[in-house]
Amino acid sequence: MTELSTESELFVATARAFLDKTAAISAQRELHAQGRSYDPAWWNRAAELGWAGLLVPEELGGGSVSASGLHDLAAIAEASGRTVGPGPLYPVSTVLAGLIDADNADAHAESIAALVAGEQVGTWAADEPGRAFRPHAPSATATATTKAAGTGYRLNGVKDRVEAGAQADLILVGARTDDGALQQFLIRSDAPGVTVRPQTCIDLVKQYARIEFDDVEAEVVVGTAAQTAALIDRQTQVGIALACAESVGILDAVLALTIEWCRDRYSFGRPLASYQALKHRLADMTMWLHAARAITAGAVDKIAARTPDAGMWASAAKSYLGEHAGLLVQECIQLHGGIGVTWEHDLHVYLRRITLYRNLLGTPGEHHQAIFTAANSTEPAA
Repeated sequence: MTELSTESELFVATARAFLDKTAAISAQRELHAQGRSYDPAWWNRAAELGWAGLLVPEELGGGSVSASGLHDLAAIAEASGRTVGPGPLYPVSTVLAGLIDADNADAHAESIAALVAGEQVGTWAADEPGRAFRPHAPSATATATTKAAGTGYRLNGVKDRVEAGAQADLILVGARTDDGALQQFLIRSDAPGVTVRPQTCIDLVKQYARIEFDDVEAEVVVGTAAQTAALIDRQTQVGIALACAESVGILDAVLALTIEWCRDRYSFGRPLASYQALKHRLADMTMWLHAARAITAGAVDKIAARTPDAGMWASAAKSYLGEHAGLLVQECIQLHGGIGVTWEHDLHVYLRRITLYRNLLGTPGEHHQAIFTAANSTEPAA
């Protein structure tokens, strides 16, 4: 997203070569035909390349190429967008963002190591049925129980639209305790009382699930109640950064594909790109792409630096991409004519992912409201 060092450029080039070889759009079509989200062996190889551990400090088994793991991770997300890549990069990264910042991170060292190595998959269950994205106000409850080993909890509630919910080994869940405190728990997906119900998704390979928790024993607490809101802020910001970076990669690929088409396709004896009206449309879309890349780069910088206004920058990037990304891809489809709306053409694959990401982690309208609230508040942006 920003100017990369020589080491980072090599890292990203390796990632692109890996994606081109193993995760081209034809591979996504094959996964879709098989009803699969991704190949676990493929994710293991991606983890071996260091993708899963970029946010994790070396003492916990991770490590980044540059001085900023988030910048490296955003570059990987952008590269993945060019092929509409599969895999649980977003859910694993958001879970790790919470675990490594928790006051009790050392207690989660085993889980962190398994996620970094690609041996396990984690996901953040933040959405709830019929509600806007409000991770700070869950309806799920955690009732305290007393045991010989100490205080535990019984978790009850339903989480919705959980990415890789059916593939995850670990689920990060937010709930309200008896005293009204906000707390996060790390739950095993095979724990008694956990029911996973797959949901239909517009994307070819992304899979989501509704997860029900019925008196689930919750003993692995993530951080203290006092820091939980800050952890959720961080997880949200990291998730938004990755979704926006991947969207920029998608827009870059789609616009390049369309410009090439307009140069090669002739109408009335002239290339489409020679018509002034179409030049103006291509120029507008190029402007949207550059603006999307710039606002995303700014958000990644702020989130990586943990500035007080990082949340507002994340909302600005998310709302801009939400408003313009889908419009850009639809414009490109129109410029392709009839072939652009066929199953055989790849444009709809890109559009599906962009459409999915529009409402992920909050709609443009919700982020506009967040920007307004932050700009008119004396408190730091949430």
